[in-house]
Amino acid sequence: MSTVLGPTRPRDDEAPDTSARRGPRLRGDLIAAAAACALVAVAALYGWAAIDRGVRILVGWPPILAEWMPHFSPGGISAVVVAALVVTAGPTVAARLRWGPLLVVTYLAAAAWTFCLALIDGYQVGIVDRLTTPTEYLVEVGRYPGLGPFLTTFADRIVGMTPDTLVTHSSGHPPLATLVYVWIAQFWEPGGEAASLVTLFVGASAAVAVAVTIGALGGVPWGPLRPGSVSLPLAPDAVEAGRAIARRYIPFGVLFPGAVWVGVSADGMFAAVFAWAVAFFALGAVRRGVLGSALCLLGGFAFGASLFLSYGLAAFGLAPVAVAVLVRRWWPLVVATVGVLVVVGLFHLGGFFWFDGYTQVKIRYYQPGEYGLMRPYSYWVWANLAAFALAIGPAVVVGLRRLAWWPRQAPVALLVLVGAAVLAVTAADLSGLSKSEVERIWLPFGTWMVLACALLPAKSVRWWLAAQAVLALLVNSLVLTTW
Repeated sequence: MSTVLGPTRPRDDEAPDTSARRGPRLRGDLIAAAAACALVAVAALYGWAAIDRGVRILVGWPPILAEWMPHFSPGGISAVVVAALVVTAGPTVAARLRWGPLLVVTYLAAAAWTFCLALIDGYQVGIVDRLTTPTEYLVEVGRYPGLGPFLTTFADRIVGMTPDTLVTHSSGHPPLATLVYVWIAQFWEPGGEAASLVTLFVGASAAVAVAVTIGALGGVPWGPLRPGSVSLPLAPDAVEAGRAIARRYIPFGVLFPGAVWVGVSADGMFAAVFAWAVAFFALGAVRRGVLGSALCLLGGFAFGASLFLSYGLAAFGLAPVAVAVLVRRWWPLVVATVGVLVVVGLFHLGGFFWFDGYTQVKIRYYQPGEYGLMRPYSYWVWANLAAFALAIGPAVVVGLRRLAWWPRQAPVALLVLVGAAVLAVTAADLSGLSKSEVERIWLPFGTWMVLACALLPAKSVRWWLAAQAVLALLVNSLVLTTW
């Protein structure tokens, strides 16, 4: 383990398997992956049986919101090429390239993977038209009344069935989600193409933000959780240890199966904004002085923006707390809280209070005619996990299994960050406010769970990368997703 997570960079893409019982661990990995496949199959079969009985599952192809439509456009060939390049060369490039250029390459590869997956549906269908449906934010762009009236009337327009009622996605999210698309139309160009391209290319940056975060925190040692027990700034060998973990993660961050929905759904963009909030906060938390405080404040602003993009991101509020616990410092959390309060205060002064919106959304979710009332909790409370498994992929499932079985063999930062994401998913699932469509709704959580792939044995990395890529290609080619 020390070679993988210690101060020296691994030679090429190799790292020793820390287990002396490789056979049992490999069998356990395969069993975990098979169990995930079985869960998806059971959710699909049970869902179709329920539909035949007249139960309103309300998705086209259980357990995901899609329609069975095998297809593959010529543009999709580029997705196969990107996948092949990352599977064969990704681990080696991640291990050898200098840190700065590696982050640039990571973004370019993640953006290419996401964009090319969308091309499987064709440029018009997969990108231009994705955000132009009657339930999407762009409907509200066409009737935007100006910032003041928009904010002051926003909460009142969430519930109801009048012509002034917000469309589904605008009503289900705080106002900043809609405002982003208003600003894209005002400052670039209106229509689905510009909106989708911004959404896709911002969303693809999440992999870089996660890498930056674990690179900053991965070298924090296990030890007593008392103030001052971690020496900051971290020593060079600790920094290199964190980056070594990030290098193991990066190929999996690039070939994230959830990229099927990052290109194009607004939730992919929300995931990236939140990931950068954590990244800025982590970079500030491991530094002292003005620069450290400035980065924490920037992270706080981004956390605040995240709250006004999606109500569900409040469930991931453990992430900044987890970072503060890791570095054994509370001052960064205080500074970030100031940033969050500034954003909350600005929206409140503008006429929108977050809790008012959240209260109205819960009413809207369960009003007659809405999916939240009709979709059965008894099915979705477990079928959600099957849909989510298709977004995170078998490699993440195996990584989570290793993290749960041998937590002390994992870097404490990886354990805490992934653990926070797991808790957020658990809370969202049990709340009943996430019934179906979690393959996109839980993208902000899934991006962090991919960190668990850093625990996979080096000899099997390329096989698991291939499994991730094949899953994404199959999903995008066999069914036509709504996003």
